[in-house]
Amino acid sequence: MADKSRNIVAALSYFLGFITGITILLVEKEDKFVRFHAMQSVVTFGGIFLINLFINYFLGFASSFLSSIISIVSLIVWLVSMVKAYQGELFKWPIAGDFAEKQVGKSNH
Repeated sequence: MADKSRNIVAALSYFLGFITGITILLVEKEDKFVRFHAMQSVVTFGGIFLINLFINYFLGFASSFLSSIISIVSLIVWLVSMVKAYQGELFKWPIAGDFAEKQVGKSNH
């Protein structure tokens, strides 16, 4: 895969959060750079999704405020992730990036 198209696919792995991450993991078997970003998307946005579910289910009145904070943080993480992947950078978020790297192996980028 050419550098430009691999960067686009890596960026798209964040586009719909963990949904596009899972899809790209299922389709892309070779490129570790793309697989890293797809796995990081699954872990990061899957985790955010689960945290949001937990907050909305168990915290009642405080859930609106916390959900707003999580939404803002998610938007920032989403934008930074897509831009860094598009630029060809192996940008790792804490915890999720280390986990993704271990799952995929060292990037070939």
